[in-house]
Amino acid sequence: MTFMTLKTKINFVLNLGLLPLQKLLPLLVPPACPLCFAVLAEDDGLCATCWKQLDFISAPICHISGAPLDVDLGPETVSLAVTKNPPPYEKARAAFRYQGSAAALVKRLKFSDRPELARLLAPFMVRAGKDVLRANAILVPVPLHRRRLLGRRFNQAAELCRAMARETGNEIAFEGVVRIKATRPQIGLTRRNRKHNLKGAFAVPKSMKDYLQGRTLVLVDDVLTTGATVEAMSETLRQAGAGPIYVLTLARVVRPEQMRVA
Repeated sequence: MTFMTLKTKINFVLNLGLLPLQKLLPLLVPPACPLCFAVLAEDDGLCATCWKQLDFISAPICHISGAPLDVDLGPETVSLAVTKNPPPYEKARAAFRYQGSAAALVKRLKFSDRPELARLLAPFMVRAGKDVLRANAILVPVPLHRRRLLGRRFNQAAELCRAMARETGNEIAFEGVVRIKATRPQIGLTRRNRKHNLKGAFAVPKSMKDYLQGRTLVLVDDVLTTGATVEAMSETLRQAGAGPIYVLTLARVVRPEQMRVA
């Protein structure tokens, strides 16, 4: 059993609330940094070295896309990329650039069976999304196709929703959007190919249409790369009658052309 698997099993037991085990297990396997495994004083943290490799997204940012800008012209500034191609949602926000420790954390969460990392990461998303996490908003995780969900065992976007909702009290629509088409992995595809890959991939179940009608939604995912996934979801939800749509991710890929104002 690897250290990461052991930590996952221990954290699962701790979450059950069994007091005797809560006191015993941390003595057997002490709190550790989820990236480099350096021993920590308590769980749900990073060591100083890994913390320094987090690249937080901060102002100036595009008012709509949330991408960092190369100049500060005020909080309402919109990037040239968004001016040319407005997205089908109101705003997007992300906590980190997808590089360094943020990229490593996303990969640990998704591919190393560490769903409990969502508890560590959610507060960063809540802070980054303070202007999109409206009190009446419904969190909608980007769905996985059932085949991929069976293989991975959990949906990382749903785990991030759960962890955020514990802090904010927002409702979650776990099946607000479902993935009805098993698409090929998006990694390595261009934006155009991603959009083609996602054509017809999403649907709003009939049982959810009345519930989502006119409601404010926040689409939640781990990484925003080209934006093709959340754009396809937004278009599907618009057609189903949803109200304002926002996007909140843990990290986003930042390209130079997204940072230009003019």
